[in-house]
Formats: sequence, C-alpha cells, structure tokens
Amino acid sequence: MLELNHVKREPQACPETSHVTILGRRGRGAPDLVIMDIQQLEQLLEGVRDGRTDIDAAMRALRHLPFEDLGFAKVDHHRAMRHGMPEVILGQGKTAHQVAGIANALLAKSRNLLLTRATEEMAARVAELAPEAEYFPASGVVRVWRDRSITGKGKIAAICAGTSDLPVLEEAQLTAEVMGNQVDTICDVGVAGIHRLLDQRDRLMDARVAIVCAGMEGALPSVVGGLVSCPVIAVPTSIGYGASFNGLAALLGMLNSCASNVTVVNIDNGFGAGYVASLINRA
Repeated sequence: MLELNHVKREPQACPETSHVTILGRRGRGAPDLVIMDIQQLEQLLEGVRDGRTDIDAAMRALRHLPFEDLGFAKVDHHRAMRHGMPEVILGQGKTAHQVAGIANALLAKSRNLLLTRATEEMAARVAELAPEAEYFPASGVVRVWRDRSITGKGKIAAICAGTSDLPVLEEAQLTAEVMGNQVDTICDVGVAGIHRLLDQRDRLMDARVAIVCAGMEGALPSVVGGLVSCPVIAVPTSIGYGASFNGLAALLGMLNSCASNVTVVNIDNGFGAGYVASLINRA
C-alpha cells in the first residue's frame, strides 16, 4: 500500500518553496537506466570507434531514439539531446494510468522527470516508479531530481508580485531548477509597495535572466525590465478582480510593456517561463 507523506497547504513564504517527498517503491522488474544526452551519445560513439563498445550494445542504447510508441503516447527520448531536458509531462487531460506509462518510459532513459498540473493520484503513481519523487501541491508539480548538475551560466531570478502568485512562481522555479539552474526566488514585491522591489535591487542586478509573475494590471515586469539589463520573461497570472478577466488584463498590459527587454508567455504558464529562461541561461 503506497503512502503519501504530505499535507495540503498553501505555499510557504519565500525563499523556501512548499514541497513534500512522496514515499513509494520501485516496481519489480523496473528497467535499468539507459541515459542518453549529447555528452553520453558522444561517449557511446567514441566507444564504438575505439572498440570499447560493441555494435549490439550501442544498438540497444539507441533503440528508442527518436521516440518510443506506447500506443496512447509517443515518448520523445530525443528531446534531451535537442533541448537538454527530457520530455515534460503535462498531467492536465491525462489519466493517472497514462501519466504512469509515460513516466515509466522516461525514467528508463532519464535521471530527471518533471510532471506539471498533476493530481495527487498521478503523484502517487509516479512515486511507485521513483521513491524520491517530490510532490508540490500548490503548483501541482511532481519532479524526480536525481541529477542536480548546474548547467546554467548564471542565476535566474524568479519574482512574483504578490503571495497569490506563488503557485505560478513555484512552477517556474521548479522547472528552472530541474533544468540545471540556480534560482533566486523573490516574493511579494509588487508595485503597490514599490520600495519592497527596490530593496532587492542587488539581487535583481545579479540575475542573468528574470522571470516575473504578476496578476491584477500586470505592471511589475515593466518595472523590473526598467531596472535590469537582462532578458525579462513576464508571466501573467489569473489573479485579480472582475475586470482582470482571469489574467487577460495582465497579459495585455505585459504585451504592451514599454521596457524593450520584456517578453511574455501565456497566462499562468510558469512552466514555459522556467523552460525558456533555462535555454537563455545556457546560451
């Protein structure tokens, strides 16, 4: 019987992010990891060239490239070589059984796993495959974070305007971390109390990329963009009263930003912001 060691709760105050470790067990007969990224592919080919690896062994390692057909899903094992990050699972719209099948295929080839918009049942199924899986109830993220190597060239600042924006910020933060980045999280520094943001100016200037999550009128990314020289990825959140239209007002405000270093992702898309910030931080 699988037990989930967690409680539902609101996100904690920054910089600590609310998470729990899921206690589970790996199923019997789980496949050995066959990791494949750019560096390991080079090593494999060099091994074949030098005679240290025979052709049959190399073929076994390459068998599921570029994808593995599960029937209901075609798992993209090639993505780690293209983007430096294994395929990410979007839990929304999938069954727990489908998520478990995709996760099992990915974990057979990858050290890390990221599942977004997950339910508790999905988290429990992943825990059966990877006991070290972590479930973050506020953002709905599940991650398996075995390889914690830092591949980013600098820090990513993850900033939110208000405490209500924390779930979206957490999704961005966790995505960037599992992609190999140092993330500096700065919370509750919205324009209603601009002195709170200015007090963090040194941390902002230290960032190579900034992610800024805000609801209401969505003004914070423009302010941050005017303070820093790095790219700013704005994330409108669906936080606000009636005329905010569930984040549409913030989205339009951010799209019309006067700060030229601001670009915008979709409403509540913390994952997209964290992913793109990671790609920028490697360039």
